[in-house]
Amino acid sequence: MPEVVFPLDSSKKFTDQAIVGHNRWHPDIPAQVHVKPGDVFRVDCREWFDGAIHNDDSAEDILNAPLPGVHVLSGPIAVEGAEPGDLLIVDILDVGPIPQEDSGPLAGQGWGYTGVFATENGGGFLTEQFPDAYKVIWDFRGGVATSRHVPSVSFTGIVHPGLMGTAPSAELLARWNAREQALIDTDPQRVPPLALPPLPDSAILGSLSGADFDRAAREAARTAPPRENGGNQDIKNLTKGTRVFYPVFVPGAKLSMGDLHFSQGDGEITFCGAIEMGGFMDLHVDLIKGGMETYGVSENAIFMPGRTDPQYSEWLAFSGTSVTLDGEQRYLDSHLSYQRACLHAIDYLTKFGYSPIQAYMILGAAPIEGRLSGVVDIPNSCSTVYLPTEIFDFDVRPGKNGPHQVDPGQGVPKASF
Repeated sequence: MPEVVFPLDSSKKFTDQAIVGHNRWHPDIPAQVHVKPGDVFRVDCREWFDGAIHNDDSAEDILNAPLPGVHVLSGPIAVEGAEPGDLLIVDILDVGPIPQEDSGPLAGQGWGYTGVFATENGGGFLTEQFPDAYKVIWDFRGGVATSRHVPSVSFTGIVHPGLMGTAPSAELLARWNAREQALIDTDPQRVPPLALPPLPDSAILGSLSGADFDRAAREAARTAPPRENGGNQDIKNLTKGTRVFYPVFVPGAKLSMGDLHFSQGDGEITFCGAIEMGGFMDLHVDLIKGGMETYGVSENAIFMPGRTDPQYSEWLAFSGTSVTLDGEQRYLDSHLSYQRACLHAIDYLTKFGYSPIQAYMILGAAPIEGRLSGVVDIPNSCSTVYLPTEIFDFDVRPGKNGPHQVDPGQGVPKASF
């Protein structure tokens, strides 16, 4: 096993650890760990809500989730010799749930969860259809996920970090804050909000303290969206065997990571989505000096996906176009067309006995594939959702005998304001 450079004790809160990470982006957060190009090391990662979500049959914890405190990230990790303009090579050698802890109260100890936030707490991709809070618990066994809340479904996990990236420069951070505040200002009372501005409340900034902490907490960017530094990209294919090339904006690069997922469908459409867990990552790092200019990577990482995805061979695909549910035509709106494709898949699965929220949870957690199938034929964008048929223990394809009926069991726990 590689040396653990960022250890976490499962019996302690994130802020009580020997090394305290962070939950905001800011260039002045000190590096907690230093490594060299060529090093191989292990990083422990905490579940993104730091243990606030429980393995039970209630969704009250999702309803009352401590959103200002996410994501709890391991890092920053400084790479010796890294300078602005370089490309940081990050190889994911291995990634998985909390090692040797197959049961316990923390997500990653043999289980994980998928949630849907209530609209008042940020909602999700389909918040108009699912405005309340929901939660599904998934159990892990031999790399396979099953759930007491969604029967007759099992699938192999594509374990990956939802969030990994380098620190922004002060100039880049200022651009983020300016452009996101300008967006908020177009509709400041919107629910859910258009963006999340800096919030000193619940900020964790590593070893920063005093006046430096106060200043950075007022400036630091929230970790919710992906940005030019990588961040919360939620790409399910960043799994074992992946090589990522991150732009470097500050000396040392200051790499951080977290928000591990046991599995996820493309788009993480439930938002508190995928199958959330704590776990570990084994990494190798190296540098390409001046790589940003050499390869034209001025922003946003490029990557080579791993080769450990489950090899599903049969799919049932659903399509959608950029027309609203009430018949309004939109111009090449791929976000809307993907929503419509997902809603078509949900409608289909309800014919087999699943509730709409059970079907929604399947799309958020199982390794579905989402694709932009047409983006040029005005006025309709076309998006498609590919559902692997082998994840069901019955034939989910259309047939002359009609749909098989599953027992929906206890269903999905729900909580409302």
